[in-house]
Amino acid sequence: MGLDEDALDYHSSEPPGKIEIATTKSTNTQRDLQLAYSPGVAAPCRRIDENADDAYRYTTKGNLVGVVSNGTAVLGLGDIGAQASKPVMEGKGVLFKRFADIDVFDVELDEHDTDALIDAVAAMEPTFGGINLEDISAPECFRMEAELGDRMDIPVFHDDQHGTAIISGAALLNAAELAGKNIEDMRIVFSGAGASAIATARFYVSLGARKENILMCDSSGIITEQRAAAGDVNEYKQQFARDVPEGDLADAMADADVFVGLSVGGIVDQEMVRSMNENPVIFAMANPDPEIDYESAKAAREDTVIMGTGRSDYPNQVNNVLGFPFIFRGALDVRATDINEEMKLAAAEALADLARQDVPDAVVKAYGDQPLQFGPEYIIPKPVDPRVLFEVAPAVAQAAVESGAARREVDTGEYVERLEARLGKSREMMRVVLNKAKSDPKCLALAEGTDEKMIRAAFQLQEQGIARPVLIGDADEITTTADRLGLDFEPEVVDPENGDYEEYAERLYELRRREGITRSEATELIENNTNYLASVMVEQDDADAMLTGLTHHYPSALRPPLEVIGTAPEADYAAGVYLLTVQNRVVFCADTTVNLDPGADVLAEITQHTADLARDFNIEPRAALLSYSNFGSVDNAGTAKPREAVEQLHADPSVDFPVDGEMQADTAVVEDILQGTYDFAQLDDPANVLVFPNLEAGNIGYKLLQRLGGAEAIGPMLVGMDKPVHVLQRGDEVKDIVNLGGVAVVDAQQQEE
Repeated sequence: MGLDEDALDYHSSEPPGKIEIATTKSTNTQRDLQLAYSPGVAAPCRRIDENADDAYRYTTKGNLVGVVSNGTAVLGLGDIGAQASKPVMEGKGVLFKRFADIDVFDVELDEHDTDALIDAVAAMEPTFGGINLEDISAPECFRMEAELGDRMDIPVFHDDQHGTAIISGAALLNAAELAGKNIEDMRIVFSGAGASAIATARFYVSLGARKENILMCDSSGIITEQRAAAGDVNEYKQQFARDVPEGDLADAMADADVFVGLSVGGIVDQEMVRSMNENPVIFAMANPDPEIDYESAKAAREDTVIMGTGRSDYPNQVNNVLGFPFIFRGALDVRATDINEEMKLAAAEALADLARQDVPDAVVKAYGDQPLQFGPEYIIPKPVDPRVLFEVAPAVAQAAVESGAARREVDTGEYVERLEARLGKSREMMRVVLNKAKSDPKCLALAEGTDEKMIRAAFQLQEQGIARPVLIGDADEITTTADRLGLDFEPEVVDPENGDYEEYAERLYELRRREGITRSEATELIENNTNYLASVMVEQDDADAMLTGLTHHYPSALRPPLEVIGTAPEADYAAGVYLLTVQNRVVFCADTTVNLDPGADVLAEITQHTADLARDFNIEPRAALLSYSNFGSVDNAGTAKPREAVEQLHADPSVDFPVDGEMQADTAVVEDILQGTYDFAQLDDPANVLVFPNLEAGNIGYKLLQRLGGAEAIGPMLVGMDKPVHVLQRGDEVKDIVNLGGVAVVDAQQQEE
């Protein structure tokens, strides 16, 4: 089955199309419906009538964008009309929602008269917080955007003009740096003189390019002053008419530093590339076929060709999805009146800066594990990089405030946290912990210090002020890897082969000599097993916490810290806990990694440790001990264990949180069951600490929630240890290491208090 057939099946499967309307409030009862519509809806209507700005408070206006088109210039399809353009506009809505959590109504208007179009769009201002004009032909699109911007008090943005300009502008900033050139000195040639090309040329001038250094070519050749005087070009092209001899694209490209293709495929050959200046920049963005293909352009020269295209199967894809969702996000959140040049520049600069940063593992995996590191093959971020939201939207919002386009200000730190919450509850929860960690960073020993992921995590932990990382391993190897990754930092390194750590060996011998370890064996373990070295460092307070497990099986990684550090004085057992977020619910699941078949005493202890962990995340614990029995409905040895654990917890005066059981899982998490059938239970609300009866159940339970229930997982987090120790899962990503590092730092802070 070909791509067309796949696409038709994709769009026609039930329900047809790609978007739907979902309710955001409860509509389950008669009372709900009274509030949602008549008579309750009258109250917000009256408020908005008294103060129009209250529409942002009581309706979706502040998060609703209208994607408007008449279908006269659909990419690759031309003038196919309003109705046929609807799949494209729905697709635009999908991208707004997927990348920036912005809701969209797509509006296709069967109208070719520009004045009538302008009037129709302007009349929709009460509905929307912003307007995205899409696939409207030039030159009408220029006039539409300008006049609507003047008439409407909300942002109006023609993405076909400005999207390519902003994204390729970000690429140009980085390409100029890599080529060792200044933008103001670069000679830039455009192939194409439509809406996108003209807007891009204007934007490059805003970035610092000189207008006299830009040559623009249309299908008739170089746009010259002679052609302008003869009336051969429209008013929009005239602004880039140059006093130069007439010629074709090949003439224009001679001695150029930058080629910008926004025209048709296959019109540039290798000889034209060879005629350009050293280390040329080529943005061949015609779709689906670029003006010159990637392989031909690279093969045309022996020096560095910095190449970008509009295609996802080549490096440096200039993709508008890197811009419009996040630009609108920032504009909406400060209730901007428009999207001005300062906001566009801020977006480009934020994208350029992000491309210079270390790339998350999830992004690398999404692109087939190909290397992604700042350089000629990576000058703009990838569209799936979640950090684009946190970099571009705040930059745009701040630029709106500083330029006077915003109607309200935002605190950048708080704003980033709100943006993270849009991407899922787990990010919101981790932000709580990471903020706590940053308030008082602690020394964190990373036992597998030569691993590339550990080094990248150390960089982020240090860069973000979460911890003071210590990498344990071969110092030369660590330095070489950090340099290769382009990480500009000097981590603290403990190299067991090039340092005097005899006192650590002596301490290990002292701790384990009655467990069969000789002095020479202790020395060998310190020199050859970084888990033992890290454990002794923490035990001796030379580090506040440790992480390990990235390259070891969980039991073998846990054994050294258990032997050296052990459990806390008030604890007899350690346990593993996962934090799971499901929609807007947060639950802590224990024990998922350590205790095979815990007795009642162990279950009670695990419950207390997990409740303490919940409070580290600012969650007040409500604990349920799970079983397949509800409060004695089944009585056997298995159901007796959690029941006895609950009795112990109820009898313990130090337990200051509601806990009950034994109960079935749905009883614990469904309010109607808990309060309707078992109103005698101590839990007034559904449980957020779920204690499983054994390791088998815990491990199965959290993985089912994660894989089938769509839960996001943080962990495993180790509780009950005497000093902060956390054991990663093999293959965890850098973000997992950073997150668990933040948890370890907060653990250390709590112990210090």
